[in-house]
Amino acid sequence: MKLISWNVNGIRAVEKKGFIEWLENCGADIICLQETKARQEQLSDNLLNINGYQSIWCSGERKGYSGVAVYTKDAPVSIARGFDLDEKFDREGRILSTEFDDFTLLNIYFPNGQKDEERLQYKLDFYDATLEYCESLRASGKKLIICGDYNTAHNEIDIARPKENENVSGFLRIERGWMDKFEYHGYLDTFRKNFPERKDAYTWWSYRTRARARNIGWRLDYFYITPELWSRVTKAEILDDITGSDHCPIALELN
Repeated sequence: MKLISWNVNGIRAVEKKGFIEWLENCGADIICLQETKARQEQLSDNLLNINGYQSIWCSGERKGYSGVAVYTKDAPVSIARGFDLDEKFDREGRILSTEFDDFTLLNIYFPNGQKDEERLQYKLDFYDATLEYCESLRASGKKLIICGDYNTAHNEIDIARPKENENVSGFLRIERGWMDKFEYHGYLDTFRKNFPERKDAYTWWSYRTRARARNIGWRLDYFYITPELWSRVTKAEILDDITGSDHCPIALELN
C-alpha cells in the first residue's frame, strides 16, 4: 500500500499545473492533501471524481483558507472531521480522519504560528489537542498513521539554516519540544527512522527567495506512525522532483 501526503497550497492552483494527471499516474492507494483552500462546491467535477478514487473533503468556515482532502481507492470504514474536543480546533478545516480495516489515517494541516503570539499559542494548543486525540484513539486499540504539514522542522538536520531561524516560528524550541514529546509517546517519524543521518532533505522552500533552486529548505511534512505499524514500513521518501506547490509530496509504503 502506498500513501502520499502533499500540501498543495491551493487545489485549484495545482489543478492548472497537471495535478489530475499526476494523481492518476502516481500509483498511490491514498493521497492526503493539505491547504486545499476551497470548499467542495467550488471544485470541478474533474477534481471531485478522479477515476478510481473516492474523494473526501474538509473545509473551514473561512473561504479560500486551510482545508484538507483525501483521495482513496478503498472506501473508509468511517470518516471524521475535527477532533471534537474544542470547536476552536475544528472550525478551520484542518483535520480529516479516515478509518480503514487495519489502521486509522489522520490527515492534518497544522497551524502556522508566524503571524503573532496569539496565533503561536493557537498552534501550540492545537499540537496538544492532536496528542490528546491520538492518545484517545490508541487507547481504544487503533493503529495510527498521522500525516500532513506539521509546520515545524523538528531538528537542526531538518532545516538548511538552523541558526538563522532559531527565533522564527516553525523552528522555535517550544514547537520542537512538542515534537520531542510526540515522539516520547512512541510516535515514529518514518522518514527519519529510515534515514537518520540524511541532510538536505526538505519538503518546503520559500517562493520569495528562489530557495528551491538552491535547496534552502525546511522539512515540515511528516508521516508519523504508531509503533505497531513499523514492521510493515517498506519505504518512506520525499518526492522532491514533484513541483506545483511550495511544498513537495512525501510518500509512505506499507506491506
